[in-house]
Amino acid sequence: MPIEPPASQWRLPAIDALPPELEAEDLVGLGGDLEPGTLLSAYRSGLFPMHVTFDGDDPEEVIGWWSPDPRGVLPLRGLKVSRSLRQSCRKLDTTVDQAFLDVVDGCADRGRSGRWINADIRAAYERLHELGWAHSVETWQGDRLVGGLYGVCIGGLFAGESMFHRVPDASKVALVRLVDVLAADGRPRLLDVQWVTDHLASLGAQAVPRATYLQLLAAALTEPTPKPFRHDGDQVRPRL
Repeated sequence: MPIEPPASQWRLPAIDALPPELEAEDLVGLGGDLEPGTLLSAYRSGLFPMHVTFDGDDPEEVIGWWSPDPRGVLPLRGLKVSRSLRQSCRKLDTTVDQAFLDVVDGCADRGRSGRWINADIRAAYERLHELGWAHSVETWQGDRLVGGLYGVCIGGLFAGESMFHRVPDASKVALVRLVDVLAADGRPRLLDVQWVTDHLASLGAQAVPRATYLQLLAAALTEPTPKPFRHDGDQVRPRL
């Protein structure tokens, strides 16, 4: 079971009571740290971190705390699996928590556009993984890691952070496995994807108002952690 770290020393923004000038903003706070207690407090209140760079003679990176409005979620019963994706699921294998840092490094590849995972983020989520809160789903072609995703699981919330692929559909196959893990026992869990991109929309992601997200979050946090995230990873293909 996950180990609860010391509480954060910071008071994070309360996104259900933002000042008027921030109500329409996605970025609602700056500063703090990436200690495990701070990160867990953030996710439990509907926030996630991503650095913000301030330009100037001496550019500075500061931790930003984000609460998109609308928020991207992927309903577990709404995942769209195309015929070609089903075929990819049969060809590729998946595992859970077998190569966490390799997945993070795949997501942080310097060759990817929009890269935002830096050394501080990598170290922070490695600590969360060691404590049992951050998890990965890996996609394999034989013994080669070809895709995957990682995120944070708290009760019935899975907050997706990033995904990558090295062969077509490899990240999507990991997502199919993740949904299988979250939905296996029929509990009403929440898959948070932050923002709805065209790619995620094609898979069934939806944008919901911030207030709706907070309601879904509150309910999800009362749900049990999915069994595969409470035990050692295994290697099976997703059920379709």
